[in-house]
Amino acid sequence: MDRQPPVPLDDETARFLASGESITLGSRDVRCVPSLIKAAGCRVDAALRRVRVFVDRRQARQLLADIAATRAVALVVSRPSTHHTLQVKGNDAVVEPLRDGDAEVAAAHRLAFARELVPLGYRRDWTLAIHEFPVEELVAVAFTVDATYAQTPGPGAGARLEAPR
Repeated sequence: MDRQPPVPLDDETARFLASGESITLGSRDVRCVPSLIKAAGCRVDAALRRVRVFVDRRQARQLLADIAATRAVALVVSRPSTHHTLQVKGNDAVVEPLRDGDAEVAAAHRLAFARELVPLGYRRDWTLAIHEFPVEELVAVAFTVDATYAQTPGPGAGARLEAPR
């Protein structure tokens, strides 16, 4: 089977993925049994083709094992206040140590997530507590974007988004 070329993201999609919304990363084992984890942040490379998602390796043991076995990932980013949701998929995922600036991105994501949830009635201390990740336990899952899908509830949910021209 021929591998499709990487699908670039547009600037708006890249900003949304990295904006501090609710981030979930999933994979599957060789039997297609899913695994998933809440993520601590996300970065998109300058070429808009590769994504790095930060997860707590202690909480993500099964997910990381599944990535090692299949290299398949699905990243879901959702804005709780509007339910605007995107899904990004890749098939070449690898686990990497954090790079310069990644810990700061994770810290900023935690604060942005709290800013999103507090107006919805959640307590700030609770929102910060559920996204508290020890930096020394964070790793990055990096992958090339193969496809992006609209997942906002409604008539367009599930539609594949076209790559920018």
